[in-house]
Amino acid sequence: MAVFTRVTEADISAWLANYSLGSLIELQGIASGIENTNYFVTTSNGRFVLTLFEKLTAHELPFYLNLMAHLARHGIPCPCPVADKDNRFLGTLNGKPACIVSRLPGKSLMQPDVASCAAVGAMLGQMHRAGQSFSDLMPNPRGAAWRGNAAQEVRKFLSAEDAALLDSEVAFHAQHTLDALPRGVVHADLFRDNVLMDGERVGGLIDFYFACNDVLLYDVAITVNDWCMEASGELNAERTRAFLHAYHSTRPFSVQEAASWPAALRVAALRFWISRLFDLHMPRAGEIVNAHNPEQFKNILQRHIAAGTNVPWL
Repeated sequence: MAVFTRVTEADISAWLANYSLGSLIELQGIASGIENTNYFVTTSNGRFVLTLFEKLTAHELPFYLNLMAHLARHGIPCPCPVADKDNRFLGTLNGKPACIVSRLPGKSLMQPDVASCAAVGAMLGQMHRAGQSFSDLMPNPRGAAWRGNAAQEVRKFLSAEDAALLDSEVAFHAQHTLDALPRGVVHADLFRDNVLMDGERVGGLIDFYFACNDVLLYDVAITVNDWCMEASGELNAERTRAFLHAYHSTRPFSVQEAASWPAALRVAALRFWISRLFDLHMPRAGEIVNAHNPEQFKNILQRHIAAGTNVPWL
């Protein structure tokens, strides 16, 4: 999340006239992230989050908004889109597709412990189960085809050694896919800053705008690669096992998923190494931009490769 498009109090007040949300009290830009423009909006009726979409189109957005509404109806604590007076979730503000959603309790936890990893693991399992009854489809826009194309675009910025690592890992996953594993709706970006912890419970899962249909184990690996990772780039075995046990108690892993766990960790790390290289070397102009260091995920990927099959599991 970030601020690319300026919204004034006059802008949002006029926009809110088409909603039954009361009058504006406060508007505050949200500086973290790199994809969309976001503001906290406080009205006389409550607290909300306004999002202006900088990349996604009005044609693509119904999948994400309908998904959040579906998950919220099934008890998953996620932002619930608010419909306007014409019963539409999506509008236009300052030339950009825009929506307003409920603001959830809690705050991001930057130093997770065993208990918080277990709580997030259980919630991810619940989300995956709730998503099984969601009928809309969205292929992963950051899947294998994107990884191959984006890798070619960023490799010119890399050292010969890093380019060779990138090429070999893209080739490895072309030969060792996860395609035969259970699939469904995945969040695909459930890092610590996209989870709000309300005490010991998960208060909210947020930022669903990378959500798509893909392999469920891939989503688990993405999340574990952040929540259970040490600063060294190695997985904390105790936190990883707590996360996986809690997930498994909600949606049991198959034998095939267990066998594919090392490859899932690698492809999840590769995806974020590539995207961070892309954001670093080919950024968009914006008022507030927070680009992440790609070296973190290069290191994580190298550690997973070195570990081979010796990675924490159930």
